[in-house]
Order: sequence, then structure tokens, then C-alpha cells
Amino acid sequence: MTPALYDADFNLWIEETAKSLKTGNFQDLDLEHLIEEIESMTRSDKRELVNRLKVLIMHLLKCQYPPHKKTRSWRTTINEQRDQIELVLEDSPSLKPYLASKLDDCYQKAKRDAVAETKLPASAFPPECPFTQEQILDPDYFPNA
Repeated sequence: MTPALYDADFNLWIEETAKSLKTGNFQDLDLEHLIEEIESMTRSDKRELVNRLKVLIMHLLKCQYPPHKKTRSWRTTINEQRDQIELVLEDSPSLKPYLASKLDDCYQKAKRDAVAETKLPASAFPPECPFTQEQILDPDYFPNA
């Protein structure tokens, strides 16, 4: 298998790589691209976790500030983001500390988006995340429920 196959037909490259791995034909592996693809898998999961965490926090903020403008779709979005985060963490529990390390950054981005959506001033939201990681991921937790 040549590295050119990777660029010419990615699907065929995957199939041939899988076949070589299954049959123990390791000398035919395109190791450079195989390593690149394995590393990209973890980047993809990390990116998904961060994106979902940001959306989840933004909707939690919108439920809490101002609570009188809650909509049912926010609860649905909160549940969906929690479900998808749970699925990623079930497959890769080692990413839970990564999620915790990104909480502050995600909060700041979620706050920025909540300000834009609610038209409230940034000062209406706390400077630090008002939710613990446990609350954020708890399927039964909803602010001002």
C-alpha cells in the first residue's frame, strides 16, 4: 500500500489498512498516515466534547439568566448535549479530565454566545461558571427548575 492511495482514495486506503492489520501484513502498512489518523481520532472526540460542553453551558445560562424567558427547546438541547457528551465519555472515559480542564474556557465562550442571544449585558452573567461539572452533566439538573 502506498501513501499515494491515502490521497487518491481514502476509503480504499482504510479498507486496505484494515485488511493488512487483520492479516498481520504489517510491512504493507502506510504507518505515517495510520499514525496521523489515529491521532486525529482523539482530536475529533476532544473537539466534540468542547463544542457540546459550550452549547450545554450556554443553554444552562439562558435558563438561569433570565429564567422567565425559558423555552422547551432549551431543555431539549440541554438533554441532547448531555446525552452526546455521555456517549463520548462512555467510549473514552479517559477524556473526563480533559472535559474538566476545558470548563472555564467553554464557559467564557458560552457566556459570549448567551450575551449575543439574550441581549443581556455581559455583566448580567457571573465572571466564573456558576455550575459545577457535576451539575452540568447531571441529567436531572436544570437551573431555576
